[in-house]
Amino acid sequence: MSPPPRKLVAGNWKMNGLDDALAEALELARELTARPPNCRVALCPPATLVHRLHEALRGGAIEVGAQTCHAETSGAYTGEVSAEMLRDAGAHLVILGHSERRTYAGETNEDVSRKVLAALRAGLEPVVCVGETLAQREAGEAFDVVGGQMDGSLPEALQGRRFALAYEPVWAIGTGLTPAIDDIEAMHAFIRSRLDERFSTSSAPILYGGSVNPKNAAAILGAREVGGALVGGASLRAEDFLPIVRAE
Repeated sequence: MSPPPRKLVAGNWKMNGLDDALAEALELARELTARPPNCRVALCPPATLVHRLHEALRGGAIEVGAQTCHAETSGAYTGEVSAEMLRDAGAHLVILGHSERRTYAGETNEDVSRKVLAALRAGLEPVVCVGETLAQREAGEAFDVVGGQMDGSLPEALQGRRFALAYEPVWAIGTGLTPAIDDIEAMHAFIRSRLDERFSTSSAPILYGGSVNPKNAAAILGAREVGGALVGGASLRAEDFLPIVRAE
């Protein structure tokens, strides 16, 4: 049996970052060059910074990702960015189906599945997000919701391909709240079981996301079936993100 893949700690900058944000990424890169991390590290800036970040970090320990893509290769889709364009700009992975995209942009499971196919077509590694709202968790529907999102968002084409899944309970994103470690482990075990059913050869890491910070990172990353972290606000500054990376 092959060893499990290295954990992935990815920073999602969301709609944050101008040119001066590159200095934070370079500081992080210097620290990781001096002492290489035990995990894969990625930064996913807004599309305006993907190419500049790729150029600034070229040859280093940090991978560059994007936050979404369009399902089509090209066409009359004003304001959209295709997976091929992101790859051309230097991205190696792409976050898809984040709850903020599902909520604010109205993305459905079918939309996410089509974007996953686009990412694979362009040679990008998809990081597919799933997660329940607080109302759904309190109603005892968390596992049904996450299972349904997985069924609808993960196309069969992922069989044998490199991808990651990110469990992000919607109620924990940006709130400072996190589930108990037992609850994280239970959901990640459920997700692993569903992945094994769908993709028999998959060793896709299951990331946890939602108010990950330097204080709770070690406990979260040490939990069973947690294959990394998807980090929001704490990834914007090297001094906050580095301790999370080092927690692995």
